[in-house]
Amino acid sequence: MSRIFHPLLALIASATDNELAKYVEYLKHENAILRSRLPKQIHTTYEERQILLKYGKVLGRAIEELISIVSPATFARWVRDGKNGRPKPKNPKGGKRKPQELRELVIKIAIETGFGYTRIIGELRKLGIKKISRQTVRNILKEEGIEPGPDRTSDSWNEFLKRHGETLWGCDFFSVKSVTTKGVRDLYVMVFLCLQTREAIVTESTEHPNSAWVCEQTLKFIEQSRGRDIKPSMIIHDRDGKYTKEFTETLKQSGIKPNPLPIASPNLNGRCERFIETIKLECLAKFIIFGKQHLDYLICEFTSYYNTCRSHTARDHLPPIQKIPDEIEKLSPEEVLVIPHIGGLVKSFERKAA
Repeated sequence: MSRIFHPLLALIASATDNELAKYVEYLKHENAILRSRLPKQIHTTYEERQILLKYGKVLGRAIEELISIVSPATFARWVRDGKNGRPKPKNPKGGKRKPQELRELVIKIAIETGFGYTRIIGELRKLGIKKISRQTVRNILKEEGIEPGPDRTSDSWNEFLKRHGETLWGCDFFSVKSVTTKGVRDLYVMVFLCLQTREAIVTESTEHPNSAWVCEQTLKFIEQSRGRDIKPSMIIHDRDGKYTKEFTETLKQSGIKPNPLPIASPNLNGRCERFIETIKLECLAKFIIFGKQHLDYLICEFTSYYNTCRSHTARDHLPPIQKIPDEIEKLSPEEVLVIPHIGGLVKSFERKAA
């Protein structure tokens, strides 16, 4: 270092004031060029700041024209901090941290209850923990990325489905074009879908989906679900005019609560809509439908395949009503049966019987 700076110091020492001004101006421009090759922000260590303070404070306000590594305001802050000795590094976590066990308890209460800061404090007080403030609870949750109480406790549609999924069913209609002796006609079908298991029950089709037909199909659905351990307790549906007062009364008489969805909210019955899209794309779109009997056969076949053989991501890639099979390590192709469905349109695979 001394060999590099010695000629420069000797030159400055022997120069006049006019020459010194020229040297400084040159060094300022050279420094600007060098700084342009460096990152926008340069972080200095404590020792480096002390060196800059040692030579910069004696310059007074002239330092504002010379300093470029930091802003003049930052240099002034260094001077103020230096008067009180070496500043202590700030603790980004805010003072002395609470024991890990207490932090885990706060997080557990927040996640399992959805409580806000004040109610979490109340739960801790009941457990005998007094030396913790509301701000500390807030800091702990903030560090873990847990939102404040109002954002977590506000109920969502997904949370509602989780609570009621086993007994909550969706209901919807869809139509299919069919070739009949009277020309092309629309045939209507009614779908009931369990929102947790994704099991589907699909009715017979009709050209005239009046109130009597809707009630008849609803009674058939109720009859199919009567012997179950977990029976339907609520059915959600849109505000289609085919859901008449007779339909509502039919459900109530069987102890099932009808729940009309808000206007213009198709996503709330999205699982039922998704099944309708699936049966249309994977089955009905592959055929020209010839009349009611043909359509009913295709729907019956696909619904049976869907419930017992078609995997579903929401069911951990298992069919809606199939139990989890025993896990095995090896299975040769010779031990697997290929089962065709709907005339070979789709296939499923099963183990051969032992």
